[in-house]
Amino acid sequence: MYGEQKREYKSLSFIIQNTSALPNSKSLSYQLSYWERESFFRGIDVAIIGSGIVGLSAALRVRELAPAARVVVLERGVLPVGASTRNAGFACFGSPTELLDDLDRQPEDEVWALVERRWRGLQKLRRRLGDERLRYEGLGGYELFRPEEDEVFEQCRDALPLFNQRVKEITGHADAYQLVDSRIEGFGLRGLSHLIGNTLEGQLHPGEMMRTWIALAQDAGVEIYNGISVQALEDHGEGGVEMATDFGWSFTAGRVIVATNGLARELLPDLPVSPARNQVLITAPIPGLRIQGAFHYDRGFYYFRNIDGRILLGGGRNLDIKGETTAEFGNNPLIRSALARLLHEIILPGEHAEIESWWSGILGLGERKTPIVAAVSDNVVAAVRLGGMGVAIGALVGEEGAELLLGHR
Repeated sequence: MYGEQKREYKSLSFIIQNTSALPNSKSLSYQLSYWERESFFRGIDVAIIGSGIVGLSAALRVRELAPAARVVVLERGVLPVGASTRNAGFACFGSPTELLDDLDRQPEDEVWALVERRWRGLQKLRRRLGDERLRYEGLGGYELFRPEEDEVFEQCRDALPLFNQRVKEITGHADAYQLVDSRIEGFGLRGLSHLIGNTLEGQLHPGEMMRTWIALAQDAGVEIYNGISVQALEDHGEGGVEMATDFGWSFTAGRVIVATNGLARELLPDLPVSPARNQVLITAPIPGLRIQGAFHYDRGFYYFRNIDGRILLGGGRNLDIKGETTAEFGNNPLIRSALARLLHEIILPGEHAEIESWWSGILGLGERKTPIVAAVSDNVVAAVRLGGMGVAIGALVGEEGAELLLGHR
């Protein structure tokens, strides 16, 4: 796989430039002092752009494979800007309607290979960070069906034996997908006819996950510099990779991993990955909240869960695909209205549920859901396009990027 991808992107040449200004980029311009350059930006063996799940996983793997290497992670935001601290924290690998949709669009072997990578990625994440620090809860995953979607439900129901067989081959667990209509009333949901559960899925806390990734990286000797936006890369071969920043100065690292997912085309414009904005809301605490678990609806376009006695709900990108194909954070009134209706009519019917806050995150999507782990020049590797499954697959993709960069794959 990696050899094919290297040939595919080699045509990008050794000069990789950012062709669009970053939102809210700094206007501050200055030159580094001698002390700054010598102490902070000289002698970098591997630079990783992006401090999310993929970037920090890659940094730790580089340290394991090359303990003497100086590894620096560059992040344009105060926190990882994109999706790692802005997602729903679903530890999932594929709802029935999403799998059916994927099987209609992609070869079957490719679909199940991706499910396997998601499963392996989740196990790697849990082993690396630990369930306690992740605040992991194995409460299960669920897919919702309304009465008008009975035809889709029947297709899913008929496919469950195949799904369970393939998931058992991957995980070793039998009967992961089950019909659980009896739980609809217990969860307090309204307007549904069917519910399919997945006993192997769970949920975690993205904020605590990223705090732990950062702590592990720092403990391993990885340097993390926030507030630095890389605007362009130029691979000089044996001379390393020159990185131009939005401050007006540049510096060089021996090799570089680009781990910016949905924002990758700002540096690598020819990569087949597009930004996809998602709207998310969270309610104020709800006394006696009955919903427990990670819930999916309509091929994964909508999702909600319980967290700290609240409901987190997001998605709806399918209502305005063009408008949400953007790297700009912001709101979409059409989608926010639809999410609010879903909250009040189906998830918490008849209850007063105050929406406490909204935010948006940027995913990385493409025509194919398979992540891109590819050499784009002699000294630059891209590890991007997580397809909205960064929690599941990010740790694995980061390690694969590091191994490709260092020649261990």
